[in-house]
Amino acid sequence: MVKDVLQYDVYWISLDPTLGSEIAKTRPCVVVSPDELNKFLRTVIIVPITSTLKNYPWRVQCTDAGRKGSMATDQLKVVDKVRIGSRISTLSKAEIIVL
Repeated sequence: MVKDVLQYDVYWISLDPTLGSEIAKTRPCVVVSPDELNKFLRTVIIVPITSTLKNYPWRVQCTDAGRKGSMATDQLKVVDKVRIGSRISTLSKAEIIVL
């Protein structure tokens, strides 16, 4: 389990198992829960990132490790920290403002 999880950092997170139309597999996800919660709780609020680019107003474009993607705000989710893998990056200030 990752010890210090920070808001707006991007981590590999295992989202399986899922049901129905929930976004699945291990993928990059942005932690959006505030650091005050992340410090004390065993869960975090995340927004999954997908490489499928759709022009929906709720899909926020981003660049993660040099690859274009979109943050799927329609798939906002709470996950236990045991699902969190390695840290990938941090959102840019511009991406945080848009999110």
